[in-house]
Amino acid sequence: MSHHPLAGKPVPASILVNVPRLVSAYYTARPDVSQTDQQVAFGTSGHRGSSFKNSFNEAHVLAITQAICDFRTSQGITGPLFLGMDTHALSEPSSSAALEVLAANAVTTYIQKDFGYTPTPVISHAILTWNRKRDTGRADGIVITPSHNPPEDGGFKYNPPHGGPADTQVTGWIQDRANAHLRDGNRQIKRIVYEKALAAPTTIAHDYVGPYVDDLTSILNMDMIRDAGLKIGVDPMGGSAVAYWEPIAERYRLNIEVVNPEVDPTFRFMTADKDGRIRMDCSSTYAMARLIQLKDRYDVAFGNDPDCDRHGIVTPSAGLMNPNHYLAVAIWYLFQNRGRWRADAAVGKTLVSSSLIDRVAAHLSRTLCEVPVGFKWFVDGLRDGSTGFGGEESAGAAFL
Repeated sequence: MSHHPLAGKPVPASILVNVPRLVSAYYTARPDVSQTDQQVAFGTSGHRGSSFKNSFNEAHVLAITQAICDFRTSQGITGPLFLGMDTHALSEPSSSAALEVLAANAVTTYIQKDFGYTPTPVISHAILTWNRKRDTGRADGIVITPSHNPPEDGGFKYNPPHGGPADTQVTGWIQDRANAHLRDGNRQIKRIVYEKALAAPTTIAHDYVGPYVDDLTSILNMDMIRDAGLKIGVDPMGGSAVAYWEPIAERYRLNIEVVNPEVDPTFRFMTADKDGRIRMDCSSTYAMARLIQLKDRYDVAFGNDPDCDRHGIVTPSAGLMNPNHYLAVAIWYLFQNRGRWRADAAVGKTLVSSSLIDRVAAHLSRTLCEVPVGFKWFVDGLRDGSTGFGGEESAGAAFL
């Protein structure tokens, strides 16, 4: 298969997104709901689109947020909502619009103080921490991100009280409700101006970073990592993890170097993906070319996509590791070292992941649970302990 001449090379200024024009289209363009590609549509992980294509505009964000408020009411969800965003250009205005609707609906909303960026796993952690041992007043969350998609895209994800991605039943309800609002011209949307939303007693500036960093010891042996003396490189790829790696290094005395702390909504520091487009895909050798070039400077290095629910691993010997190889080794290790996992806990994998995982599961005498693409399919099993690990070849993984 031939690749674009720019693949793996620094991106030229000529292909950078025009951010003012993108944001202008977000506010001024009006989606035509009679067109399927301009409706709200939740895919494997939320609604995604671009204001240039009338598939992600302010009207979509208002409708989806109101639909989530309607869903909360229908389900009796009365606790706080944890709101986070990544570094894409459309995430900031979308976060502001969502807050206007949430405040008007009297939803207690936690936002990152100083308007910082918040990774998807951090929102999940906040939800789970709040809901632990609670039967009432349970929390949920929204993450505004199109994941690793190009800079001109926007995205919107909803996490119900279980903390993981919403399943198709929930997203179908929200999608239908949001499109009904759009067809009605968003006349039923409750909304107050942004300044009042920020000042509302229901809006709470919150430190997401500290609690997440402090709680890493509950799932990882940070002392062992420190004592190994590893020199670790990290490329946040201009994403929401940028504010997390240094606190992790300081808290646990790890030798971590953030190779690129820059945040720029054009993502001009990226190398082009195989098709010549900018895409923050940490499983792509082309998008990860800069970190791969630095592989001999570190014992191990990591890259994250903008909302930090994917990672790529770079080593001196292999360059960018094959995600399926990493997942197979992780499964092999975890199922032999997590003493609190149920004896019948299954190994989860998506359909696109390697049969290497099948063989490891068989060798461990574990049931294999194969699901469609998307972490939402692992949520129930991870919650009740019937699945110990879920992963897919894009280098994302979740475990108990």
